[in-house]
Order: sequence, then structure tokens, then C-alpha cells
Amino acid sequence: MKKQIGVIGAGIGGLSTAARLAAQGHGVKLWERTGSCGGKMNQIAKNGYRFDTGPSLLTMLFVIEKLFRDCGRDVRDYLSFEPIDPLCRYAWNDGTVFDCSADLQKTLSQLTEIAPEDIEEYVKFLGYSADLYQKTADTFIMNPLQTIKDLKNLKKSDVFKIDAFPTVSTRVDRCFKSHYLRQVFKRFATYNGSSPYLAPATINVIAFVELCLGAYYVKGGLYKIAEALEKLCLELGVEISYNADIARIITQNKSVTGIALADGSTEQLDAVFSNSDATFTYNNLIEDGTLKPKVKKRITGIEPSCSGFVLLLGVKKTYPQLRHHNIFFSRDYEKEFAEIFHRKVLPEDPTIYVANTSFSDPDHAPEGSSNLFILINAPYLTEKVRWDDERIQDYGDLIISKLENFGLEGLKDAIEVREHISPQAFYDLYRSNRGSIYGTSSNHQFSAFMRPRNKSPYVDGLYLVGGSTHPGGGIPLAMLSADHAVTIFNRNQ
Repeated sequence: MKKQIGVIGAGIGGLSTAARLAAQGHGVKLWERTGSCGGKMNQIAKNGYRFDTGPSLLTMLFVIEKLFRDCGRDVRDYLSFEPIDPLCRYAWNDGTVFDCSADLQKTLSQLTEIAPEDIEEYVKFLGYSADLYQKTADTFIMNPLQTIKDLKNLKKSDVFKIDAFPTVSTRVDRCFKSHYLRQVFKRFATYNGSSPYLAPATINVIAFVELCLGAYYVKGGLYKIAEALEKLCLELGVEISYNADIARIITQNKSVTGIALADGSTEQLDAVFSNSDATFTYNNLIEDGTLKPKVKKRITGIEPSCSGFVLLLGVKKTYPQLRHHNIFFSRDYEKEFAEIFHRKVLPEDPTIYVANTSFSDPDHAPEGSSNLFILINAPYLTEKVRWDDERIQDYGDLIISKLENFGLEGLKDAIEVREHISPQAFYDLYRSNRGSIYGTSSNHQFSAFMRPRNKSPYVDGLYLVGGSTHPGGGIPLAMLSADHAVTIFNRNQ
């Protein structure tokens, strides 16, 4: 039976949800608080420079292929994918450089120079990571995990084989002798905003996803994904309203009956799918009295992932040492993560990620210039760090100085465009839990079972999608959250 369904938020999870529901014949209306689609996946263009301001890497290509196929389309009619090689260039303060490639032989050749003692261990680690993927993909990632029935195919023995008890750091240190490879493989925990010194070693599955399944860039920029999803939604009949703020989700007897907009208008609906952060949805959009105090307390206590400090630089210069993706490692990795996750202060010597899309897309910067997207892991919002203009400027200056020390000579003087996105801005723009950019924290042994469910257990007719929910943050997992939520919705019809 055709239903009238509302979707809150035009992030990747919301757009994917709206497209799936519309393809199934439902009437779908989508409301987005800002003036554009994509959520944290956004873009800035200024003075001939173009920047993606959110995700910079696409993995698990089969997920977006399936989404479009389920909607009766071929994704390659909308997007052009390019494999990245090298996947990333890693650099250390001692001058060591490592180009990690999806081509195993290329990588092993590199390792003969920087970590010959760990060549066999590198191959073994990929096998270990592949085994984690085999044990977790169908059971956790591709599984709604809504009810006990979703665990019917779970092998009890696998629960004890997903390496959930040691941390990422502990497992990596046991596998590698090389300081360089230890840092490289600990870095993958940051892909979902976690600390390698806290997150379970299960997170090592991410290494397989990138190094073996492949990593891609979308021609024209990652924001093309959001635009393609928006186009897909419109073709399928979704009504999209921008600059439309939701005041509350209307309920009766703890069941969704509609939504109320900030302009005073209301819509009667059979169900609501919220792409807003799960904590924000429960604490700010659900009518008072709907949730028990102990439930609200538990929701408020959900630990967010870390946040980030973003620096966008349009630079009238090119740097031959830069590739598409680049990492400049800190000297003391453990201290850096202790500052972010324990002390909740900005790292004094941060690891710096630089995406230089003009390496692959020359028209993203004027001739002879570079567009640098720079990301630093930062603590989520607390009273310990106040993001005023002076703090933002000073920390940006620190990052620029460190990049110059890594060999990007003359960077400061070559800047033509400079923009910042702070954790406070992530909160103000996207209402994410305390400014987090990867959703819910994964710093727990059984994080996969603890993320907010895609169907609310507290409000009938309310579904949750996006990076703050199951199965996690990032482009493919946000799309999978939509798949899971719609699957659960269809079960209940």
C-alpha cells in the first residue's frame, strides 16, 4: 500500500532513503534545513578554486551501484569513477615517504625500502583483515541488526573471531615491527572517528576495504555523488524542499503522525525517516513527554566520534611531492590521540591529511595552482576548547607552518583562498552530536551492536538513517543505513 512518508535531511542517508522509498511507489517529501543537498558532503568554489568540504574518498563501490540498480538506474549514467593510485602518500618527519597502492607488487616494492622486515607481515595482515571482513560483512555491516531474528545466521563462534577484545593498536603492534607500518595501519581507525588506542581491533577490517576492494575518486569531485542522488530523487518523484527547518516530529500515543515545520505549517505522514543526528532527533525533534527520562539520559550519553578542523587553501603554486591523498604523520601518535580523546584538547603536533584533487582534476584550481583540503582530527565540542576567530586563525597558522616544515615551501605566501570549518561550525551547520563528523563513537568492543537502531524502539513510525546510526559513518555505510531502514519499514507493512 502506498504511504505518505517524510524524510528529514538531504544528507547521503536521507537522499538514499528518499530514492528507495519513491522507487517503491510511496509518496515521499524531503525537507532540508540548508539551501543545498549533501549534508556534510558539500563544496565551496571561490576565485577559480573548487573544494569538496566533506568526504574525499569512496570505497565499497558496489553499495552505490546497488542503490541505483534497486531504483531502476545505472549509476554510471550519473557518475564517473576513477581508481586512485597511489591510494595515499604517507610522509614522516624523518623524510621517509611511502606510496601505498592497491597494486600489491607496487606496495611490496616500496616496503623493501622502508620496512623490509615486515614484507611478509604486510601480506599476512591483509589476509587477517580480509578474514575480518568475511566474518563481519554479512553479519554486521549488511545486516539491519534490528531484532534477534537478524542474528539467526550469526555463527556464535564468529563473535569470538572478530578480534573485538584487543585494541587496533595492540593488534597492529603485535603484527608489525616497523614504526612506519604501525602508524599506517593505526590510521584506519580514524576513518570512523575512532582512536586506535581505544577502538576494537575489529576496525582493522577497514584496511581490507580500502587496500583490497579499492578506493575511488568521482570525476568532478565527491560532491557529484550528492548531486546524482538529488537528481535520482527528483526523477523518481520525491518532493524536495530546501531552507525548510523541522520544528518537531508530531506523535500521538508514541506513534508518528506527522511533522511540524518552523514556519508553522504541518504535514500528516505515515512514517518519518530522520537523517538528522540520532541524538539530536531524540533530544530536539521528539515532542516532550514522548520519551522516558531514563531513555533521554541514555541517548544524551551517547559518545560521539571525534570532530575535525578543516582548512581549505587555494594556493598559487603546485607541489610535485603531493599526490591526490597525502598524510603527514605526527611524531608521537599515542600522545596525539590521548590529547584528542582523553584530554579533549587540540593536538599540539597533529597528523595532517591533505586532499589535493587538482592532482586528478586540474580544473579544480587555476593553472599552476593547487586546491588543498586539509583535515586535522579534533576533539568533539567541550568547554575545554572555544572555537573563536582567534583560535581558528592561530590553529590554521600552526598547520600551515607544519606543512612548510614537511617541505611545502612558500605555502603561506602562496595562499590566495583560505577558509576554515571548525567543530563548532560542524555543529551549527549540521546539528551533529557535539560537532562530531563521523557520527557515533566506535571506541567500544561491541560498537557494532550499540549504535542507534534504524527503527526507533521508542517511537512507532520513526526511522533513523545516516552516520550516527547503524552501520556507521562514511558514504557507503550511510547508504546502507537507508537500505536497512527501508527494509525494516517494509517488514512492518
